[in-house]
Amino acid sequence: MGAALMDTVLRAVVIFVLLWVVIRVSGKREIAQLSAFDMILLVTLGDLVSQGVVQEDYSLTAAALAVATFTLASFLLGWADFHFPRLRPLINGRARVVVRDGEPVLDVLASERITIEDIQEASREKGIRRLSDIELCVLETDGGFSFFTHENPGDSEGADSDHDIQ
Repeated sequence: MGAALMDTVLRAVVIFVLLWVVIRVSGKREIAQLSAFDMILLVTLGDLVSQGVVQEDYSLTAAALAVATFTLASFLLGWADFHFPRLRPLINGRARVVVRDGEPVLDVLASERITIEDIQEASREKGIRRLSDIELCVLETDGGFSFFTHENPGDSEGADSDHDIQ
């Protein structure tokens, strides 16, 4: 019985690390904007994870042990994030500038798999009409955008139409 419980703990740790890597690799925006299909995939993934963690042991003890292991691993990740600032970029990722002085930073957009339309949508939600009004747009570690606009945003109709928000 003890070996089976230890096997559950080891499986839970492996699955926790695997899920952490998958989330880190999948990109910030994908996590922040889940579609209905993505939610279904997550539920399915949860079922697959539970099968992988508890294997054929569907006892309350195995389930409680798996949940406790995930909770402890999550706590340890948060503790390391707080106490070891150098690990923060590895654990949480880094904020990335995606628009600078009204111009999209195309290599960052490509590496984060973000479209200009994503930025346009987020900026419209903040009441920003044109990309040219944006001094800086930052993709935060949680997948959200922070916008910093110019002090006196241009309201001329002659703005570059390629960068107008549609």
